[in-house]
Amino acid sequence: MQSCQIKRRHFLAGAAALGLAGARPFAARAAQATGQEAIISIGGSVSEIVVALGRHDRLVAVDTTSRFPEKLTKLPQLGYMRNLAAEGILSLNPTHIIASEHAGPATTMAQLRETGVLSVIPDQPSPDGLADKILKVGQALDIEEKARILAKTVRSDFVETRDRIKETLARTGADRPRVAFLHNIGQASPLASGRDTAAHTMISLAGGTNAFNSFISHKTVSPEALIQAAPDILIMGGRSIERFGGMDSLRALPHVAATPAGKNRRIFTVDTLYTLGFGPRSGHALAELTNRFHPTLNIPVPPARPWLDGLS
Repeated sequence: MQSCQIKRRHFLAGAAALGLAGARPFAARAAQATGQEAIISIGGSVSEIVVALGRHDRLVAVDTTSRFPEKLTKLPQLGYMRNLAAEGILSLNPTHIIASEHAGPATTMAQLRETGVLSVIPDQPSPDGLADKILKVGQALDIEEKARILAKTVRSDFVETRDRIKETLARTGADRPRVAFLHNIGQASPLASGRDTAAHTMISLAGGTNAFNSFISHKTVSPEALIQAAPDILIMGGRSIERFGGMDSLRALPHVAATPAGKNRRIFTVDTLYTLGFGPRSGHALAELTNRFHPTLNIPVPPARPWLDGLS
């Protein structure tokens, strides 16, 4: 009894020191996991895969990018995936830590790796990369057959949609609009997605051309550079718009209003996890994004799947 009380006090102290939300539910959930799987998932698409594989009831905590299904937001939050602290994670005594390769910082990941329960999941933005991501999560959780079935279906949805878009674009001769994906739009120099990014891949597959394909990864761009890039379409995360004050405030910016996208009011928001996360819903997201770029093409959306509603 005394040992349990000491462990509980140690956990709550660690959680408080790190500013973790919901320390008491966190501790209670950790206690419930004693003697069985206690999974910590880091990375929005990784967590989505864990749920699609039917292990949502074993999750004890997630990071703040794990926003779908919504029930994940009710779990204790470990902070942003690139700025994690090892102490709060290890205080849970997890049996599995499933983390995106983008998780960090490196010092924290090194500490987690020493536990022997960390599995780092590759994240390549492609149909094959998505299938591999699912298979790696399945391997980490020892449910490889279920992961193989999920990966096959998800990859099929993605590939069939991709091929249908490619064929339709070729048959109709539709133009490829210049598209810019911007982060932190309210700042003087927003962050734009260049090549070798999830945004670049999705823009290209959806029948667009990345307006910022002259550089790799993400880069801040000046107002003058945005005007010069002349995007026909501007897309950004919904939260960026909300923080800035809404669509009307965005359209009023001179460097936005001067672009073809601003003049033709072709500015829209996306759920970044859904559209850029390369998770189980990516085939559906690709079809929807294509139809926003090309409203007349009417690309069919893949069949309904349980994981679209956060089910396994």
